[in-house]
Amino acid sequence: MRSVPLSPESRTEALRHLAEDELDVLVVGGGVVGTGAALDAATRGLRVGLVEARDFASGTSSRSSKLVHGGLRYLEMLDFALVAEALKERGLLLQELAPHLVHPVAFLYPLKHRGWERLYAGAGVALYDSMSRISGRAGVPLHRHLTRRGARKLVPSLRKDALVGALQYYDAQVDDARHTMFIARTAAAYGAHVASRARVVELVREGERVTGAKVRDLESDEVFTIRARQVVNATGVWTDETQSLTGERGPFHVRASKGVHLVVPKDRIRSETGLILRTEKSVLFVIPWGRHWIIGTTDTDWSLDKAHPAASEADIDYLLDHVNAVLETPLTRADVQGVYAGLRPLLEGESEATSKLSREHAVSHPAPGLVVVAGGKYTTYRVMAEDAIDEAVFGLTSHEDRTVPPSVTAKVPLLGAEGYQALWNSRHVLAQRYGLHEVWIEHLLKRYGSLVHELLDLVERDPSLGRPLEGASDYLRVEIVYGASHEGARHLEDLLTRRTRISIETFDRGVGVVEEVAALVAPVLGWSEEQVGLEIEHYRARVEAERESQQMPDDATADAARLGAADVVPLS
Repeated sequence: MRSVPLSPESRTEALRHLAEDELDVLVVGGGVVGTGAALDAATRGLRVGLVEARDFASGTSSRSSKLVHGGLRYLEMLDFALVAEALKERGLLLQELAPHLVHPVAFLYPLKHRGWERLYAGAGVALYDSMSRISGRAGVPLHRHLTRRGARKLVPSLRKDALVGALQYYDAQVDDARHTMFIARTAAAYGAHVASRARVVELVREGERVTGAKVRDLESDEVFTIRARQVVNATGVWTDETQSLTGERGPFHVRASKGVHLVVPKDRIRSETGLILRTEKSVLFVIPWGRHWIIGTTDTDWSLDKAHPAASEADIDYLLDHVNAVLETPLTRADVQGVYAGLRPLLEGESEATSKLSREHAVSHPAPGLVVVAGGKYTTYRVMAEDAIDEAVFGLTSHEDRTVPPSVTAKVPLLGAEGYQALWNSRHVLAQRYGLHEVWIEHLLKRYGSLVHELLDLVERDPSLGRPLEGASDYLRVEIVYGASHEGARHLEDLLTRRTRISIETFDRGVGVVEEVAALVAPVLGWSEEQVGLEIEHYRARVEAERESQQMPDDATADAARLGAADVVPLS
């Protein structure tokens, strides 16, 4: 499959096609489900458009726990169908669809009671492993039982009185924002017209039928109409707001649950494996993340600003208190490098406890020409997308003699997947050929897969791009340029929070690298000196607002502080 860059020029071309051509399917929402739906529709041979109001994955799909998993705790709820479906999807992603982006990760589960807990938890993990193998797509090693001594050998930071033994099992992890962006790029490679920073302001109707959408290009402030025979609302926590553009209530209600994560340096917790800990409400993960740990998550109802959910001091203290309960050397606020908050789109249930709301998804056809998909888990995005497009296809074919093929996305690898393993095996050869250390080649392969040649070609033409960023040495300069030229990044925030994770992986939250990054991408994005200054000012204000919000005692005050920094608006 030929790679199609999400460049500034390709965005302009996509917007032209969206304004001029009638589509079979217009997908609204550039998260993992929306991009997945665009890919599903495009690979069935349909004429497809995708619009996202901000950046790809800028909502929930960049703020998850970064796990691709079956949901071990759902076994305890006896939700076997959800776990089996998710484990099948985990295997597909690991082995076929995105082996360059999705990798196995180990977790240790400390046991606190002798006898019965090992039998109970062991049986659950054994069932979890068995279900993954029934699908024929496990992709991860089997679990194992450990003594207390064996567990503390793996995790020296564990307090001796925090466990009597342990289980170790495997799941998988992913950089969610990169994965979502790769789905969007793959959809574009199969013919979808893809555009970010294009907000739907109205759903167009002819009688009862939805026939398209009015869209505002947030970069130029121009409004245009997209004609489409089916519109798919895949806007996650914004589902109700998008549905309201028809002037009617939706078939179901989506409720937002806030999940907060902390990022701390790797040396603050001495461990060779991740951890999963029980809490009074759910579970807490300590997840390996490069030279860092991600600690999360919380689960609280959220009814404030959905674009920028804020983490309060109470959220941070909750996470620190729970992880410190098992650590010999407690973490402090000074150890926290980064904080991020995301919203889960939960289908409304009768219970007031958000952890008990449904994580399964729903698809509906509330009006002719309009399909709504909501709920679900990140891991099962492909199934959600398939179900949504199945419903759209029903609307396309119900009144005419037309046949649309079934979904093929279970057999369509994302860009970068094909040839990834062969390149990984020959990474030392690439290192010698391009004069980069093998560690950097490994880093690039895990982030770009077989598209690595596109970056290496840029380095060959300009060797200075092969140097690490001075203000964020975990990334090469070429990754910033490539993020703007090929990956659809439009602003500094896109580059520092989603194309890279500099905003949560450095103690200064990326403030020290903004000028360097802006200088690299200004020629690619055509920024004037005034726009460069505006971008830098905006990013610094964003970081300041987030820092202030994280010192506030509760959600209301944290939300007010975070809203002190508005989204960046391009100069006209």
